[in-house]
Amino acid sequence: MKKQILISGASFAGLTLAYWLNKYGYEVTVVELGKELRKGGSPIDVRGEALNVVKEMGIFEKIKAKEFVHDTEIVNAENETLVNFSINEFDEYRGDIEINRFDLAEILYEIVPKNEVEILFDNSIKTLTQNVDSVEITFEKGGKRNFDFVFGADGTHSTVRKLAFGAEENFSKFFGVYFVFAEANNIQTGRTKDTGIIYREVGKQAVLYQFQNSVNALLMFLSPKLNWDYRNQEQHKQILKETFGNDTNWKIPEMLDTLLHSDNLFFDEVCQIHMPTWTKGRVALVGDAAYAPSFFTGMGTTLAILGAKNLVDALLSSKEDYNAAFTKYNETYRPFVESIQARLTRGLKAQLPETEEELQASIDFFKQRAKG
Repeated sequence: MKKQILISGASFAGLTLAYWLNKYGYEVTVVELGKELRKGGSPIDVRGEALNVVKEMGIFEKIKAKEFVHDTEIVNAENETLVNFSINEFDEYRGDIEINRFDLAEILYEIVPKNEVEILFDNSIKTLTQNVDSVEITFEKGGKRNFDFVFGADGTHSTVRKLAFGAEENFSKFFGVYFVFAEANNIQTGRTKDTGIIYREVGKQAVLYQFQNSVNALLMFLSPKLNWDYRNQEQHKQILKETFGNDTNWKIPEMLDTLLHSDNLFFDEVCQIHMPTWTKGRVALVGDAAYAPSFFTGMGTTLAILGAKNLVDALLSSKEDYNAAFTKYNETYRPFVESIQARLTRGLKAQLPETEEELQASIDFFKQRAKG
């Protein structure tokens, strides 16, 4: 009889898990809180060994065809270009693929066979009870089911992690930054080609990503820890008003107005998830749920895809001994995860300088890289 696995989250990690587990003979169900795949979001990167994984999955060419090849500009308050560069020409990024978040999600979703993998949208896990030989799940929309294993691929604010391991604050490390993004097709960038346009002030950054016929707006800001609810969009909008309401520089007023009227706002804090173990009994966490590195590292997607493949490979190599498989996953993947998480502070200082001197240094840094 096939082992039955429940994956929480139709994320990059969740869909990658679903593909590989189905391929190797597991009976897979995916439960996703959203009514459909989450749209929008800033561009993300597929890098390093994750490129080999997507080649194995047969989707490298599809991802390459959707690549976000663009210039990046840093501008001043008058929208004058201070520096122009292409990050993919930097040696450390050569061969990497930047792609819009939704494009990658669609590509992964397409290769998961719907006649074999059950996908439950607009639902989530309400209760999780571990037994000796199974995990009993109650769904928010009703019904109880038993699974051999439950894998949480449900992001930084993971429900599976909360139910199986404890409160988020036990594992989340906050880095003093909040960010928000949404589609902003009404904003004119003044550019005729695909471009990422960055405006920085001390403690603030505003970005417009122009790609094909769409524009995405991103605002971020330094802040002490706020008392906020990650699902309360009206509260998020109030925070934005208080933070950017008096800022008249560059396109910030226009961006703020667009974000305040958006029905698809994504607001979150910059944090990392650090856990002593990513597994407990018959439950395992993958991707941001287990080891979110923050988007400032540029490696969240890569960690998610590689983490999913590492977990599946561990299960296959350990045959029926899932304890041995989970131990292998924890031990062999952790050094790479920790090396990526350690990159965060360097990226933060460059993108959100705290003084005028740091602001100028960040611009000068990219001017030197552009010349090189």
